[in-house]
Amino acid sequence: MNTPLLINIVYLISSVLFIYGIKKLGSPKTARQGNFLSALGMLLAVAFTLLDKHIFSFEYILAGLLIGSAIGVIFATKVEMTAMPQMVGLLNGFGGAASALVGLAEYLKFDAIPGDISAKIAITIGLSIFIGAVTFTGSLVAYGKLQGIVSGNSVQYPMQHPINGLLIVGVLVSMIFMVLYPHDNTYVWLILNISLILGILLVIPIGGADMPVAISLLNSYSGLAGAATGFVLDNNMLIIAGALVGASGIILTNIMCKAMNRSLMSVVLGGFGATSSGPSNVAKKDVTVKSVDSEEAAMIFDSASSVIIVPGYGMAVAQAQHAVKDLMDILTKKGITVRFAIHPVAGRMPGHMNILLAESNIPYEYMLALEDINEDFRNTDVSLVIGANDVVNPAARHDTSSPVYGMPILNVDYGKTTIIIKRSMAAGYAGIDNELFYLPNSLMYFGDAKEAVTKLNNALKAL
Repeated sequence: MNTPLLINIVYLISSVLFIYGIKKLGSPKTARQGNFLSALGMLLAVAFTLLDKHIFSFEYILAGLLIGSAIGVIFATKVEMTAMPQMVGLLNGFGGAASALVGLAEYLKFDAIPGDISAKIAITIGLSIFIGAVTFTGSLVAYGKLQGIVSGNSVQYPMQHPINGLLIVGVLVSMIFMVLYPHDNTYVWLILNISLILGILLVIPIGGADMPVAISLLNSYSGLAGAATGFVLDNNMLIIAGALVGASGIILTNIMCKAMNRSLMSVVLGGFGATSSGPSNVAKKDVTVKSVDSEEAAMIFDSASSVIIVPGYGMAVAQAQHAVKDLMDILTKKGITVRFAIHPVAGRMPGHMNILLAESNIPYEYMLALEDINEDFRNTDVSLVIGANDVVNPAARHDTSSPVYGMPILNVDYGKTTIIIKRSMAAGYAGIDNELFYLPNSLMYFGDAKEAVTKLNNALKAL
């Protein structure tokens, strides 16, 4: 069997492993197996790429593999779960940068050879640089926003959409001239520089509340950039893997858009999710906030027969998931039904809360999605909100001026009693006040999530 045929067969096997692995990721119970199968597929693809006749330096590839793996291991062990959204954003950026650099290197290689560069090669190189560069700078801005380096608020500027549209046209025109005059590298550098600027301008207007959607979209861009690079290198495996990442990213983005009542087109064009730092209408009224301490909260829980816990980013920051598991065990022993309501965008990244709760050995069947549990809040004695804010804000239903207006929320306010664990009355990540805090059936339990739940557990045990 000749080498190219063998490599293509292995690429095909790797692709099947990718697709089957993605299918397994659809359920929390099979997610680890899916992750393993996908990683095995990538290992096979990388290992057999070494046999490709176009690769002449095994040493560099091996060195890159070792260095990259070492960095990956360090990141995986050092980065905390609360920093995972920005970590994913950064990895998207690295993928985009790699695609842009490969595209640029391939152009310089072709440019050094006398003769015409085919239109196909020129277009694929242009796309690889364009999408990769947009992904790179866009992901860096997203990382900066999530890390607090860049303002999490929406940064609007005059003629935002016309300027973005003009830049896109500039890239397309440059690509046309690149095809017509392939050995004039002016147009390649124009594509690169315009794309780098465009990535910043597309993400900087996105407010903090919409950042999970932005991360998901950038993930899709990184996949598309990889697929374009696959065409440049004529590498079937890279085309397939990139297409899978791009398609799955778009599907996830679409799901996220529905969860936040955003249109996919507004995300693609950027500039959505403008947030306001001002309070909502209810905060301006003369209302009283009722608070409880651990003993009072324990008595409320002790008399309940059903409890729904709504986790959020505050729980992740406080690393309170293990204390929450203890709370679940205590309540369950008392004969109280306990379930968890997970909003699709809770925790600034899809699946963030599910992973945290699973880390503390809370069974998957106790974690219910918004559409599966929302109607049950009306029949629930106590709803416990831990660090979640924007995903339970009733203003999303009626306040047309609110940045979260139209976003499906968890109907916590429909429950009989709601206890909210929060450090203070400060606004959430979207920068808006929460009407839930002022409702008659709401009680604020101030404190760090981990300490507050631990005190609550102790008080419950003492009853």
